[in-house]
Amino acid sequence: MQFAPTPVPTMLCPILQDPNNATVCSDDKPLPKDYFLSAAYSLLFAVGLAGNLTAIVVYVTMLRPWKTSAVIMVNLALADLLHMLTLPFLVQYYKDGETWKSGRYMCYLVRFAFFFNLYSSVLLLTGLAAFRWLVVARPLCAAQVQRRSWGLAACAAAWAAAIALVGPMLYILSAGDKKDGNGTICVDFASQRSRCVGWYSRVLTALGFLLPLATVAACYAGIVRELAKGPYKASPRRVRARRLPLAILAGFVVCFLPYHVLRELRVETVLAPEDWPCKARWGIHVAYIISRPLAAANTLCNLGLNTLAGGRFQRAIWRIVGAGRRCLNGAPLGLVGGTDQKLATHNRRMHVVNAAVQCPARGRNEADREATNANNPWVDVV
Repeated sequence: MQFAPTPVPTMLCPILQDPNNATVCSDDKPLPKDYFLSAAYSLLFAVGLAGNLTAIVVYVTMLRPWKTSAVIMVNLALADLLHMLTLPFLVQYYKDGETWKSGRYMCYLVRFAFFFNLYSSVLLLTGLAAFRWLVVARPLCAAQVQRRSWGLAACAAAWAAAIALVGPMLYILSAGDKKDGNGTICVDFASQRSRCVGWYSRVLTALGFLLPLATVAACYAGIVRELAKGPYKASPRRVRARRLPLAILAGFVVCFLPYHVLRELRVETVLAPEDWPCKARWGIHVAYIISRPLAAANTLCNLGLNTLAGGRFQRAIWRIVGAGRRCLNGAPLGLVGGTDQKLATHNRRMHVVNAAVQCPARGRNEADREATNANNPWVDVV
């Protein structure tokens, strides 16, 4: 498709011309863009919207006061939620055969918001990994770094860094009229034929993905190494705690690595089409299309491996389930946060005391486990 770029991007980032029609292949096959992206983004929107809204509501109403990890998790759910809210516009765009009906400035806003929230999520995940490593590897600092002020500072830094990273994209994105004049095209970032796209995409990949990936990998490797020490390293609790960071790292790599690699290849084929055979360009474009929903699907990994895996979050969900059952059975509902949460903690401690009186050996074991849960921040961090 050909389009006429708008004046704003062309002033700072000139559009490359294609006088020899090097971007056109005579044997071009149809791309799975319209039906695949609209279906994939619709599914992600439905699941991501419900999941992240639930996570935010649970954190706000049931898991206060917040520690550093909770502050970051709420911001992560908010970034993922905002990311999901851009998807309906893209669903409609690809469903209509790449015809944008919401105005050119809305095109810039949606494309910008898509990347801004994507990289905000990446940076928040990086901060979360760093705080988890500090809690496990530097236990003497755990009480200090879990203060809410540390979490607020980390989130503010992540949002500011995301703005700095993605801000230049506003000068690169373009929208234009279709060749037949029937509608507007809202061009994807990697499909821009702009002189700025090449170097900016490499900077965005290096600072927005490779550096966070190295940080996340180092932090979770350090956590696994620390949890492999000590006399209880073979306990089921320690084994689970070692597996979870590896699963989080695997989800990070699977969602983001293919997208960034294929985006760089897509940019190269758009900026220098004469250097690539038509079949290679078509194959790279198809693979890049598939990788885009995969990157957006990281929100599902965040929900499954970060939010739902948290001990405090699981307990809150079970309290909601219990309250629902009591409501269905006609019992008083009651609130499950605040005073009731303190009461539940008191009852659990009294259970430990009663167990110690009735069976000293069992009581000591339960008391030790209760003390471990209370003093080991990793329980609530993951």
